[in-house]
Amino acid sequence: MRPEPEDLGGGLWSVPVPIPGNPLAYTLVYAIESPRGPVLVDAGWQHEDAWTALRDGLGSLGVDIADVHGVVVTHYHPDHAGLAGRVRETSGAWIGMHHLDADVIRRFRAAVEDDPQRAFEKAAVRMAGGEESELPGAGEPGERVQPPALPDRELTDGDLVDVPGRKLRVVWTPGHSPGHICLHLEDGDRIFTGDHVLPRITPHIGLYPYDQPDVDPLGDFLGSLARVAGMDVAEVLPAHQYRFTGLRGRADEIIGHHEERLAEVAALLSDRPVTLWELTSGLTWRHPWPAMEFQARRMAAAEAAAHLRTLENRGVAVRVGTDDPLRFTLR
Repeated sequence: MRPEPEDLGGGLWSVPVPIPGNPLAYTLVYAIESPRGPVLVDAGWQHEDAWTALRDGLGSLGVDIADVHGVVVTHYHPDHAGLAGRVRETSGAWIGMHHLDADVIRRFRAAVEDDPQRAFEKAAVRMAGGEESELPGAGEPGERVQPPALPDRELTDGDLVDVPGRKLRVVWTPGHSPGHICLHLEDGDRIFTGDHVLPRITPHIGLYPYDQPDVDPLGDFLGSLARVAGMDVAEVLPAHQYRFTGLRGRADEIIGHHEERLAEVAALLSDRPVTLWELTSGLTWRHPWPAMEFQARRMAAAEAAAHLRTLENRGVAVRVGTDDPLRFTLR
């Protein structure tokens, strides 16, 4: 059940915006009061029902969407960035995003212009079977991909976001996406964590494709978790589920989960080369491997690949040869 819009006190509001056809159900969009108009943290999925929920939810709290001053996007995924462009069209607001995720959107827009059908097919594959989309296209199955709007302002770690009268600082937390950011509201002792730290689930951390050099999304994610775990804040405001306290404890739990997963992956390695697909099928998943659809298996393989890359960087695993399919052994 989707909760109601809520006044959180201290000039903050939350509006649950639905994600059609997704088990996550909704994105929590936050609004921060300022003298020049509210600034939104994320915007929600690009869909008419989502737009209605955002507009009317803000209205129920006394906020006119036409007065929005800015939208700061925690990461490029469509349930966070999808409606940012429409908010800008309605209010003249600026859109802010980390420069690495802005680069992802630029590349995706170029791919759509070059080969729209192929870009749609790639997005459809990655959108299926997982908790969240991995490419920035929005829409439901069968719809043409619509990339999110490019930001007007590209952010970097430590920047203060343009929220007059408030201190909202960017904390770069890569892993779930290259440019994922958390946002520390220093004058309110709260942190907006996007998908980086959620109260009961963990975000998808995948490696696409495996041959990307010098890329370790899980290693980045674990480092980012350790960084926020050291922050002393009173309340955590995630993009999904519900608000909570105890940032350090929850971050440590997620780190522990991935360390257990790394050990499980390492236990399947030996001196006999094993393919990524074979290894993935031997891991424990929420649904039995034989029952998983092909697209869900691809998402699983991407997660296994991310764990393998971290094990490679730790000197535990080694890739054997350069031919397809990829094979790995214990070092």
